[in-house]
Amino acid sequence: MTKVKVGLIGAGGIATIAHLPTLQAHRDRVEVAAIADVDRQRVEQVAGEWNIPGRYTDVDDLLAAEKPDLLIVCTPPSAHKEAVLKGLQAGAWVWCEKPPMLSLSDYDDVESSERAGGPYASYVVQHRFGSGAQTLKKQVADSSLGRPLVALCNTLWYRPHAYYDVPWRGKWATEGGGPAMGHGIHQMDLLFEILGDWTEVTAMAGTLDRNIETEDVSFAVVKFASGAMASIVNSVLSPRETSYLRFDFQDATVEVEHLYGYDNSSWKWTPAPHVAENPERVQSWAPEEDIPSSHKQQLAELLDAMESGVRPRASGHDGRRTLEFIAALYQSAETGQRVRREDLVKDGIYYTGMHDENYTYGKDTQR
Repeated sequence: MTKVKVGLIGAGGIATIAHLPTLQAHRDRVEVAAIADVDRQRVEQVAGEWNIPGRYTDVDDLLAAEKPDLLIVCTPPSAHKEAVLKGLQAGAWVWCEKPPMLSLSDYDDVESSERAGGPYASYVVQHRFGSGAQTLKKQVADSSLGRPLVALCNTLWYRPHAYYDVPWRGKWATEGGGPAMGHGIHQMDLLFEILGDWTEVTAMAGTLDRNIETEDVSFAVVKFASGAMASIVNSVLSPRETSYLRFDFQDATVEVEHLYGYDNSSWKWTPAPHVAENPERVQSWAPEEDIPSSHKQQLAELLDAMESGVRPRASGHDGRRTLEFIAALYQSAETGQRVRREDLVKDGIYYTGMHDENYTYGKDTQR
């Protein structure tokens, strides 16, 4: 089998901590041909450590010289759109780190550059790819747990003041938002993967402690097409960090708690009293295999999609849903109004961005 030729854009921490080990795990299917970063010294360091032959400081040069089949984008968020578009225009499939884009308009510009059968752009949302999530999604589809009723989605993380010393963090123009955009996006994507389309949201957000432009905490109440309701909390102010989702169905509660990734031991199915009397039914709920949530599992599916010439998950409409929700969350928080998904339009402040520059989040900052 011919290996997929891969180029990476961005040589920072996410490339070395997540993507390069993932590519190494798939070395039977991929060949890492080149890496590019504006920092030449960093390129040489990372390329040397990972034995990458092609070394560039410009995405155009990498694409022209290497002609990769797959381009992985690991840049800061403000550089996502340019790199993804250039990759697609060069004929490469693209896998881009979160958040996908800084606005819905940018996302739509990228989608319009895709071609039927590929190349396609997809985005890193690895939590939906573990066996726990896939088992629960199937159970929702076949109604084996009853109707979904209530859900909680908490991303309670901690980022110290020094975290925001990096120039592009905590700014609307370069990060696109606060923890709703850059941190809780993974848990929210998993929530929507399980419960499907959301229909309306009412939200609040504030800047309580960090000296940043964006929010450092947000709360939202969400309604789904199924009628289920959920609360969502995104925070970078929480010393005891956790990523926690809870789904209450007619016949069971399903929970997953972890920090940056889960396996089956992170999940728990608790039957309702009227179901607990049937242990065989309860035992059938557990996942049959243990596949952790990971970049590795998502890349495996992406490579399969490339081989088949089909749109991968976490792209197109499937990749847009969470970004739509984040735009609606900010719109609700800044306008004080409930936002319905059907009311989202392809123009205006929250289509071309995530923030009304005339709105200032309340600050009570104590360093």
